[in-house]
Amino acid sequence: MLRVIASFGCGPLFAIGLLISGMTDSRKILGFLDLFGASDPTLAFVMAGAVAVTGLGFALARRRSTPILTERSVLPTQTGMTARLLIGSGLFGIGWRLVALCPGPALVNLAGLNVPVILFVTAMAAGMSAGLPGQTDKQTPRRR
Repeated sequence: MLRVIASFGCGPLFAIGLLISGMTDSRKILGFLDLFGASDPTLAFVMAGAVAVTGLGFALARRRSTPILTERSVLPTQTGMTARLLIGSGLFGIGWRLVALCPGPALVNLAGLNVPVILFVTAMAAGMSAGLPGQTDKQTPRRR
């Protein structure tokens, strides 16, 4: 039950963080990506903060013999570059530059019932589901 409560708490916490940092505003994202124009480095600071918090979280998790909210840890074993990773990253970057949205902010922006955001999330869901059936990379989780 604690795991379910934590899961439902993480979504709103993430959404609030995106709202406070301004990362749901596509102008902020476009400003970050516009290196030779009206550049806005705000996103770089948000990313640096996220990397720091994630690094701390992983460091603390490694000290524990078992996770807090589940029976065992499931960590990825894939560490190298694959064609699938490169293609997916490229498509993500292209989409990010075209519409200045990525999955988290797009889901938060759904609350505004904006037609372009709804179309983006629909296309994102279709793309994600299209990638699932044909998975060929060996993604066997490593159990700790």
